[in-house]
Order: sequence, then C-alpha cells, then structure tokens
Amino acid sequence: MTYATYPSLRDRVVVVTGGASGIGEHIVEHFAHQGSRVAFLDIADEHASHLIAGLKDAPSKPLYRHCDLTNVSALTAAINDIAARFGTIDVLVNNAGNDTRHATEDVTPESWDRCIAINLRQQFFAIQTVIPIMKRAGRGSIVNVSSISWLIPSTGLPGYVASKAGIVGLTRTLAHELGPHNIRVNAVLPGAIATDRQRRLWYTEEYKAEILRNQALKRVLTPDEVARLILFLASDDSSAITNQSHIIDGGWV
Repeated sequence: MTYATYPSLRDRVVVVTGGASGIGEHIVEHFAHQGSRVAFLDIADEHASHLIAGLKDAPSKPLYRHCDLTNVSALTAAINDIAARFGTIDVLVNNAGNDTRHATEDVTPESWDRCIAINLRQQFFAIQTVIPIMKRAGRGSIVNVSSISWLIPSTGLPGYVASKAGIVGLTRTLAHELGPHNIRVNAVLPGAIATDRQRRLWYTEEYKAEILRNQALKRVLTPDEVARLILFLASDDSSAITNQSHIIDGGWV
C-alpha cells in the first residue's frame, strides 16, 4: 500500500516523547521518512540505538536524547537544547506513557503520584516549554496521545485511566489558549494497538477475542496506523483542525 507524503513536514522540527519503542518508535520512523528533523526523548537507550540504526537510509536521521520525563528540569532542558540545536520546534508529540496494570486497592499516594507524573504531568510541562518557542515561530502543532481507556471504560488501571482523561481536558483548554498564536492542540485516542509490549504482556487469546468482539473492524490495529494519523495532524493539511479528540480504535467506541 502507498501512503501520503506531506511536503509541509519536510525539514519541520519534531519532538517525540517516549520515541524509542511502541507507538513512539513508529511515529519517529514516519516523521524521519517524511524528511522531518526528528528528536526523541526516552530512557530506553538500547531501543533508541536500534531505531536510529534502522533509519540510516531515511531522508533525515533522528536525534536521541536520554531523558527521564518525570524529571521536569531534565525534560525542560532537553527540549530547550533541541530548540537551540535546530533553531525552533514546529511539532510536539506527547506520546510517552505507561499502562502497567494496578489494582485500585493497591494504589498508594506514592504510586498514584508516579503514575500521574509518567502519564499526564510530563505532557503539560513539555507543552509549557515549547509554547514560547512556537509563539516566536508564529505556528505549531501539538499532538497529545491519550487513549480510549476512559471512554470504554477500562478497569484495573485507575491512575492511567484518570491520566488519559486528563489529557483530553488539557488539550481542550490549551487549544483555546494557544489558538490566537496559530498553535494547534489535538489529542489522539488509540484503542487496542498491537505494540510489542502489548503483545508480550497483555495480548492473550481471551483479550484478542474481546478486542475483535468490540471493534467494528475485525482485525488487529497496528502502531503505524496511529503514526499516520499523527503525521496528518502535524502537517499543514490539517491547518484548521484543533481542540479535537481523534479516536483511532477500529470502531470500538
């Protein structure tokens, strides 16, 4: 199959959080093949090296920065370093997250704070850091990765579900705050996407049967399909689209 090429994405500076594995690595790959100047943040150094090595023939080689996103000072410094290196940041993809299962009865104040820090807090502070950069440029596209988990709703991971719902609220308020500066803010809500992690940890035959029973499309959804939606939202082809939640779940919700 042949997919779209977006001329507006060539040479655009794109920052992707959690870009070394899962949906994130596919986002990085797709932007690199569009000719974007991509930088990604993660703590999975080995995965990052493997990803970059696999993109040696892409029009643009990604830049990797090791960064614990829960460390706000480190996150801010990494983003500002990328902006200084490339001169600006045009696109921010807040992709990083962790959906480790956790029983409601077992949640502690410490584990709750950690979950929120991984899944929600870092998205806000990444956005806060790119705002002055995008304002100077007079444009920007921010894509926040949420989930359908709070719409179904999913059970057995309350902190994650609360975080993913919070991302949609954050997206909507910041779209209105930043719209006058020509900065667009959208959310992407994936459903059951068959990443390597999902297949390894959760993708039992029972879970796969549940997915296919609930989806309108009776097939497995892939990370590339999410990445292609994010490319569109980053490109000028979506220039009038902001303040929206884009569900990509095969028709589950």
